[in-house]
Amino acid sequence: MPTIYDNIDKNLLDGLKAALADTARRADICVGYFNLRGWGRISKTIDALPGHADIPPCRLIVGMPVSDRRIVRNYYNRIAEEPTDKIVAERKKVFAEELAKQLTYGIPTATDEAGLRKLAKQLQAGKLAVKFFGAYPLHAKLYLAYRDDAENPITGFVGSSNLTMAGLARQAELNVDVPDADTAKKLHHWFEARWNEQWCLDISKELAEIIDASWAGK
Repeated sequence: MPTIYDNIDKNLLDGLKAALADTARRADICVGYFNLRGWGRISKTIDALPGHADIPPCRLIVGMPVSDRRIVRNYYNRIAEEPTDKIVAERKKVFAEELAKQLTYGIPTATDEAGLRKLAKQLQAGKLAVKFFGAYPLHAKLYLAYRDDAENPITGFVGSSNLTMAGLARQAELNVDVPDADTAKKLHHWFEARWNEQWCLDISKELAEIIDASWAGK
């Protein structure tokens, strides 16, 4: 039976940590929005993952360049056009600028600083690979935990939670786990197809540089 994670009775963060414990080897995540400070909620869990073969412990796809939905609609008002190198490069630039802008909000705390430094180290060490999906707006939310478990090799979570502090624990959301092996495998194939698309561009290096250049940097 699927379990509902609504951050009211059950937090998605707790479900993710449980799925990524013990026999878990790695994780794949696809979200619309990514909050740099929110990464601190699961960074220790990801650190404990060994990865598998040449795949890093965690792969992350982020599908929306900016958080203001009006700007997104205007930005993609010609979505029917085929993407080009120039168009996607500009979208990636806007996304990087938005990530940098996140670090100007609020009052910096010791917890924020530690979490951001951890994120930068994981990016630099290859523990985390981040790609920006630039072909079209991708608002999907998918979390996959890969486990050394013959009965449950892949645990999936789908729903409404972005990879932010609010989405993982604070804000009312609606997510369900996917215990069915066949469905989880199909979700894995869906993620792989997005990860390998031409316009899914690696932004790990730029993201680490953004953090290092900020107040949280060395």
